[in-house]
Amino acid sequence: MSGVGDKIALRHGAGGPAMRQLVETLFAGAAPAGPDVVGLDALDDGAALRVGDRWLVFTTDSHVVTPPFFAGGDIGRLAICGTVNDLAMMGAVVPLGLSLAMVLEEGFALADLERIRDSITAACREAGTRILTGDTKVMGRGEIDGVVLNTTGLGFADRLVRDDGLRAGDVILVTGTIGDHGLAVLAQRHGLDVGAALRSDVSPLNGLVAAALAAGGAGIVAMKDPTRGGVASALTEMAHKAGVGVVLEEAALPVRPAVRAASELLGIDPLLVANEGKALLGVRAVDEKAVLEALHTHPLGRDACRIGRCVAEPARRVVLDTGFGRRLVLEPDGELLPRIC
Repeated sequence: MSGVGDKIALRHGAGGPAMRQLVETLFAGAAPAGPDVVGLDALDDGAALRVGDRWLVFTTDSHVVTPPFFAGGDIGRLAICGTVNDLAMMGAVVPLGLSLAMVLEEGFALADLERIRDSITAACREAGTRILTGDTKVMGRGEIDGVVLNTTGLGFADRLVRDDGLRAGDVILVTGTIGDHGLAVLAQRHGLDVGAALRSDVSPLNGLVAAALAAGGAGIVAMKDPTRGGVASALTEMAHKAGVGVVLEEAALPVRPAVRAASELLGIDPLLVANEGKALLGVRAVDEKAVLEALHTHPLGRDACRIGRCVAEPARRVVLDTGFGRRLVLEPDGELLPRIC
């Protein structure tokens, strides 16, 4: 298969160009398309079907993280927030309900499963949703790594927001600090002592996004949560789809001191690191102030800020302005930090 190779590699699940090429080559061609359907071929955060004057948004995700418990969360909270956030990125900020399927390894501790259940319950309460149905399977010892969760969610959007709506002149907002989740998981996995506390940002964003949409309305033209591949991958995909360039301001990027220290120690750019409680918003410049004010009133949006602007050229590229010059931001084509979401 041209460009994909003969065998699946870890990079095919990393959220970058290799994964997109795999999905486009194998599956997207069979997806339904039309004016009333947003399907797999769109490679957005979910699918959408027009139902009357609204859109029914539908998304699913599988979650594999090592270790399953980490500072700031666990695989259960991650599963709920990941699906709630994918719905919110398309404008469905009130989840109708979720399904939860779990695959467990023989010998998995019941106490750990109860802890995951409690975390799932708490995350659902935060997001204002619930688990409606699910499934459980058990694999033999050594056939799976502890636990894998799959969640699927449904919600209605009055106005569907896609990730391809940017145009030159728009501003790029991020709802908070970047790189928290990926580096927190990595540090805990390898027992790294960076001399500062690292905590995942995993959180349900639907309330925050609802506040932004209420303030910005049609001025919010694109949204995406920068999970696998981080801000670099999410913005590259958004810019490519819209045919615009994005210029980021390095001085404006919100990075916690602990994350910056860990990034420098490990030689990892925070722009490439996964986030699980942040969103990227493409906003018409005239609506920037109103949207930022709304974000700042929400506990999850206190650190929201503008990090860049959309330009006509270079089209389909993300560029970082360091203050001393500019460099191209390339998304990772591989598993920089595997098993983090």
